[in-house]
Amino acid sequence: MDEFSFINTIKQGRYNQPSLVRGIGDDAAVFRTQEDVVTAVDTFVEGVHFSKKTMSPYQTGYRALAANLSDLAAMGARPVFYLVSIVIPKIWKLNELEEIFHGMRALARNHHMDLIGGDTVSGSELSISITVIGYVDQDMARFRHTAKPGDHVFVTGTLGDARAGLHLLTEDRECDYKNVAFFKKRHQMPTPRLEFALKLADIDRVTLNDVSDGIANEANEIAEASNVCLTLYDKEIPTSEDFGQFSLKMQHEWKYFGGEDFELLGTVAEKNWNSLVKAAKDSGVQLTKIGFVTNTNNEPAVFVIENDTKARLDKKGYTHLK
Repeated sequence: MDEFSFINTIKQGRYNQPSLVRGIGDDAAVFRTQEDVVTAVDTFVEGVHFSKKTMSPYQTGYRALAANLSDLAAMGARPVFYLVSIVIPKIWKLNELEEIFHGMRALARNHHMDLIGGDTVSGSELSISITVIGYVDQDMARFRHTAKPGDHVFVTGTLGDARAGLHLLTEDRECDYKNVAFFKKRHQMPTPRLEFALKLADIDRVTLNDVSDGIANEANEIAEASNVCLTLYDKEIPTSEDFGQFSLKMQHEWKYFGGEDFELLGTVAEKNWNSLVKAAKDSGVQLTKIGFVTNTNNEPAVFVIENDTKARLDKKGYTHLK
């Protein structure tokens, strides 16, 4: 099948977004809006971000788009469009490639998103690059640099599950563990917290960052961007019911540095905490207060209080090119 025939198999029969003027079929897509436009792009490479051993083609597509949508959630944006560029090696079959796009389409359909373009080329390894586009009311995008002393630090969901899932997908003794399907799904098909983020629209200031590289990394990014210090309570870091079955070393490593849970970490003023609680309840998302924000003495930093001992939490997690 040539490039144009393949494009015909994956393009939408109809579009959902009224702001779209022209989708697939010309040299570029056209849309118009009176809102602020938020865009993000991520690239996923076989053998680095996914493999056939740990994910089906459908799950690969679903997870790739979910990671991008988590970025939009962290910006408080409503997703509307996505574009996909894919490098295809000859060893991948047509039905497998179609399943990748079916996985994306299933998630996109939940949020009324439209696929409006991209590119397909041949190459030596499968690589998927997704660009997402979202809308947000003017001047209401959420950023990392808006945390202030006195804010509560919060996180959605539970942490460390995705890394536990990856461990189980590559672990020969999975029969020794409980709730294996739950942990695997948290790795293969994460849920971006879009609904929760959108319900915060009436709050004038919320600082958000999505947990893609672990909260140690994300918390330090907020501290540095806002020029503040964050202090976290270890006992308040939320983990799932069966997370305690893993070793204490694994638990510590995964909940702070594991990443890819695609939850939201953030800060909010005390006066708006109840609004956050209501947004979490209305969207069916677990919300946990895990710390507080203070002024810096010398430099931005993140600290963890564990067993009455306060220690600095280094900025580390998964980073490329290190």
